[in-house]
Amino acid sequence: MPDGSREESPDILGVRLEKVAELESNDIEPFGKRFPVEQHVAEIIADFSAYDDRDVTIAGRLIAKRGHGKASFGDLQDFSGKIQVYARLNDIGSDAYELYKKLDIGDIIGVRGTVFRTNRDEITVAIKSFELLSKSLRPLPEKWHGLKDVDLRYRQRYLDLIVNPDVKDVFLKRFEIIRAIRHYLEERHFLEVETPMMQPVAGGAAARPFITHHNTLDMDLYLRIAPELYLKRLLVGGFEKVFEINRSFRNEGISIRHNPEFTMLELYQAYADYQDMMEITEGLISTVAQQVLGMLNVTFSDREIDFSIPWTRLSMMDAVQQYTGQDFSHLDAERAHQQAAELGVEINKDAVWGQVLNEVFEARVEEKLVQPTFITGHPVVVSPLAKRNKENPLITDRFELFINSWELANAFTELNDPLDQRRRFEQQMEERAQGDDEAHEMDEDYLTALEYGMPPAGGLGIGIDRLVMLLTNSSSIRDVILFPTMRPRQCQR
Repeated sequence: MPDGSREESPDILGVRLEKVAELESNDIEPFGKRFPVEQHVAEIIADFSAYDDRDVTIAGRLIAKRGHGKASFGDLQDFSGKIQVYARLNDIGSDAYELYKKLDIGDIIGVRGTVFRTNRDEITVAIKSFELLSKSLRPLPEKWHGLKDVDLRYRQRYLDLIVNPDVKDVFLKRFEIIRAIRHYLEERHFLEVETPMMQPVAGGAAARPFITHHNTLDMDLYLRIAPELYLKRLLVGGFEKVFEINRSFRNEGISIRHNPEFTMLELYQAYADYQDMMEITEGLISTVAQQVLGMLNVTFSDREIDFSIPWTRLSMMDAVQQYTGQDFSHLDAERAHQQAAELGVEINKDAVWGQVLNEVFEARVEEKLVQPTFITGHPVVVSPLAKRNKENPLITDRFELFINSWELANAFTELNDPLDQRRRFEQQMEERAQGDDEAHEMDEDYLTALEYGMPPAGGLGIGIDRLVMLLTNSSSIRDVILFPTMRPRQCQR
């Protein structure tokens, strides 16, 4: 029995199964049939004057019942909202009224009736007839207005959505955010495409992949860690503006900001660079916030975040100096290690200058970047797919966007030099040989594509789940993913 059983007495399931048998013996189908819904609760409540004294046909879940002899009230909840219903013996007849009295909280019913307002000014549907559409064998939590067990909420999201209206609102916001993103990009002539979720080479990011095996082809495949290399193949093929709202998978830890399966937006634009990606990022996120929330000032926990543009731009070296006082503009690895030690940051002894700078940034600066901030000038050694900066060949034309101390977006001027790309892949393979299982694999087909010529381009990835967290004031990524990955609990019957 699922964990929700702790909300119920041991014999409730048996009692309700007996009710199912009783219904069937009376030729009443406990799991119903098609019911032609004509109205939804929200539209009746929003426009009562148009529906007053009119007949309506609605359906939903019975979430409360109040009996008064020959008349009973209840609350019916559909996707759009909740409304009171009123059943009276004289209106529906003795057989139907007896059936109504035997209904349980959680049962799904279809109602035909007349809209009116009670003496207490509550909009109500007076039932003329009703049908049982689905018998609920398990009761809702005793306090139907709130399921408090957080772990159970994630495991039984269906129950969470029934009893916690705020949860449904979060996911409605998520749908609106994704729709607004699509609209923004389509207006700018980006084409939405689909790329493989199973790939022969795990590429496009530094991450540990999930591995599966295709029996017919007798080959290992990887659930994609990113769609990047396939989207850039499309640039080679002549597509100039593409995007994908994709599911990606990384076999890594789980935290309040990490789920092994997550949603990303990735887009690529030919003849552009990372500066163009900054403009797109600012415009997209601020537009989405304005459209979905109606404002640019967002509260997250106890922080006020201002999405008004333009946003702050800092190089990684400048950010480290600003927030730690240490100047890494030199290129000396030994000195960089000393500076990291002074800051209390532990670094692998073999790390080169760029790796040290990046580690110090992650350990001592990221947490301080609350307002939207673009960090640029990432070292080449941690950016194997980004184009080198012309003035300083040890850094790249790349940015990461930080908001609320979180990395929310990553963008490059894309590396389109196949010779340089091969050298970087070879360096990554050396790191894999030394034990870094997140280093990028060699992808010969991608190199072949580059050899045919890829136009100069900018690319951008935005974490959809984290963006939804920010815009809905959700403290955990599990609050914005309908079915987050969790270790199964042992079920008993």
